[in-house]
Amino acid sequence: SNLSASCWSRLHPANMFNSYNVKFHHRKALTSPYPGSRIERSQVPEDKVGWLTEWEDYSPVEYTAKSVLARPNWADPQINDEGFSPKFNERDGEVERKSLNGLYVVENGRPRNPVGRTGLTGRGLLGRWGPNHAADPVVTRWKRDGSGNQVAHPVSGKNILQFVAIKRRDCGEWAIPGGMVDPGEKITATLKREFEEEALNSLQKSPEEKAKLEKQLQKLFSQEHFVVYRGYVDDPRNTDNAWMETEAVNYHDETGETMDNLPLEAGDDAGVVKWVDISDKLELYASHSYFIKLVTEKRGAHWSEDPGSECHK
Repeated sequence: SNLSASCWSRLHPANMFNSYNVKFHHRKALTSPYPGSRIERSQVPEDKVGWLTEWEDYSPVEYTAKSVLARPNWADPQINDEGFSPKFNERDGEVERKSLNGLYVVENGRPRNPVGRTGLTGRGLLGRWGPNHAADPVVTRWKRDGSGNQVAHPVSGKNILQFVAIKRRDCGEWAIPGGMVDPGEKITATLKREFEEEALNSLQKSPEEKAKLEKQLQKLFSQEHFVVYRGYVDDPRNTDNAWMETEAVNYHDETGETMDNLPLEAGDDAGVVKWVDISDKLELYASHSYFIKLVTEKRGAHWSEDPGSECHK
């Protein structure tokens, strides 16, 4: 369990929660104030995050945002609402309530965050009790000079990889252009839809323009791809009863020909969209830096100027 994240991800890249007894620590899920509010979480010492540690005086703050309580179509009712009897740990109609990390505990009718305490109960900004499923498409290409040659980093000597990044409207942080899986939607459809909406502004395109984008993207999204990560995400929106899980998938444009012909345009939840050079200096939303690091390892691309940060078998 003392293996560095980069090393043990090689052993089991798609699920770092259960692999080899590696423990996923809360960091962003303990931050205050809670996003979009002035709500302060109860402070949780590091040694009391895990549910196996007894803590009789634990008194988390209860909070569910008004936008969630207003019952938009992506949100559950409150647990005690009449007629609401969710089937946790299984497929519940069109809603997937199974966790990518196995079974979770349900206590007093509420699902319990599998990683531990967060200092906040309720759902915060999240619509679903229990796991809230997202999909993150990591679209990459090699950085090239004016002559079309791949650019290597002067220190590491490895080629520089670029990915399509968006600046989130809600918090101003740079991120992978992902989003929530709609009820009944396949992950592959979510990955493509979210990329189109956030990085290509497809929601504002005419049917003809959208059809043209679809045709160009089809080649990229139908090729062989790499599942970077599947599982729990340390997200600032997580609570004791609701948490984010994602499937991050890398779609790589080896020649650059597909993406060179696609005009990036911010849309939906994105304020800005652009190609970003990948390195360990990137500071990204939630666990996105970790996902990006796994992609560079898989592609043999530049990550750090410090050779000690690379993982050696």
